[in-house]
Amino acid sequence: MKKYLPACTLIITLVITAKLTFAQNKIVVFQSDFGVKDGAVSAMKGVAMGVSPDLKLYDLTHEIPAYNIWEASYRLEQTVRYWPAGTVFVSVVDPGVGTTRKSVVLKTKSGHFIVTPDNGTLTLIAASLGIDQVREIDEAVNRRKDSQKSYTFHGRDVYAFTGARLAAGVITYEQVGPLLPAKVVSIPFQQAVLKGKTLKGGIPILDVQYGNVWTNIPDTLFNKLSPHYGDLVNVSIFNKEKLVYKGSMPYAQTFGEVAAGKPLAYLNSLLQLSFALNMGDFAKAYQVASGGDWSVEIRLN
Repeated sequence: MKKYLPACTLIITLVITAKLTFAQNKIVVFQSDFGVKDGAVSAMKGVAMGVSPDLKLYDLTHEIPAYNIWEASYRLEQTVRYWPAGTVFVSVVDPGVGTTRKSVVLKTKSGHFIVTPDNGTLTLIAASLGIDQVREIDEAVNRRKDSQKSYTFHGRDVYAFTGARLAAGVITYEQVGPLLPAKVVSIPFQQAVLKGKTLKGGIPILDVQYGNVWTNIPDTLFNKLSPHYGDLVNVSIFNKEKLVYKGSMPYAQTFGEVAAGKPLAYLNSLLQLSFALNMGDFAKAYQVASGGDWSVEIRLN
């Protein structure tokens, strides 16, 4: 029995070490609505580097429209899955800073960590990647030294500091703070569903550079209508159930398949049904926006 003990001990040690280092790949990705006109983003990164100069710091975006929690949720959904397991995301879109909203770290079932206020920012990523655990940040331990008198910059004093400590291995995930129920604050939105021959979905985001309208209807669901390129797609767009746009457009593989200024339906880079004007701005032309209040209905001729 003795001759097997060292091997068993080694295996146990490796398993424990793997669990402890799961959040310790030293990568931190920042997102905020701060913009980069002042020093707020740099201050957060400075705090992180103060925890460990070995960290690798990256930006998701700092151009979230001010206070737009929904868009913060979408940008995480768009991005997190493409980073290695163990990556720590610090997302700070926090109009309720200093209030009773909880500061948390979500561990997804894919092994990613999101440090953020629990204010709706986790709506989409929790649904798509799943909730493994949620822990509330214990600010008695995980808060920048001598910052207790500051109530309006938790991104610097709590979130960047905690995220850096987690990524650097200064703390384990269990040392973030107390375990919470495995649920998060969610913003209501229209799920993608097929009812008879009608597809319903939401508009989670706009392709802001070009004004294309992206839905949450995946190709797998759209394909249940048996579409062919060239088929006319009947599109109705609603804001709080009020009809904003109604029209028909061809289902196309590329923008150039329709004349300049004409509408088309296509699959975007995430393989989700989308609408555009070739060489134009669909959202601006028809005053379409995005978020939980926006929805679409789709039928084929």
